[in-house]
Amino acid sequence: MAVYAVFILAYFLGAIPFAYLAGRLKQIDVRKQGSGNIGTTNAFRLLGVKLGIAVLLGDILKGVLAAGLTYHYFGPWGGIIGGLLAMAGHSWNPFFGFRPSGKGVATGCGIILVLMPKVALLAALIFVVIAYTTRYVSLGSLTAAVAVAISVFIFPEPAPYRIFGLIAAAGIIIRHRTNIQRLLQGTENRFGQKQAG
Repeated sequence: MAVYAVFILAYFLGAIPFAYLAGRLKQIDVRKQGSGNIGTTNAFRLLGVKLGIAVLLGDILKGVLAAGLTYHYFGPWGGIIGGLLAMAGHSWNPFFGFRPSGKGVATGCGIILVLMPKVALLAALIFVVIAYTTRYVSLGSLTAAVAVAISVFIFPEPAPYRIFGLIAAAGIIIRHRTNIQRLLQGTENRFGQKQAG
């Protein structure tokens, strides 16, 4: 029975607030500045490139570890359950009262990097191209999420991974609903601006 503790571990791995911890190094509370999210984009805006990259790698790593551990013990279904738990821990962080915190994009990238590397590489490429050309990180994230939802059916992925791709993509899109509104209104912040986004 003790082996089931890996699911609890997956959840708390996802909840590690790397952006918040990095912010403390510069006496900046990322929950109270910028977008208020404890995710990678807000870390880049508030903390600079070096710490932003560190947060990005940390958020990806917790997805890798959560999915990798649960896959090791329980196979594909375990991997997707562990991955979803990690994304939930990141997006509604228990250390900050379960309030909406991050949007789960980097953590989700780490999860699919373990479970579906081809899908992960395609989504990452699409994200980079869209975010770089438009300077909208949110648009890059949304496009990459849609790419995941579609590509899990193009590549010969097993049913559990296709289900995960749909659920994770839907979750990321829902978490970006205010960004979608701003994109449609033309008021979304481009990368490099210091206002909330």
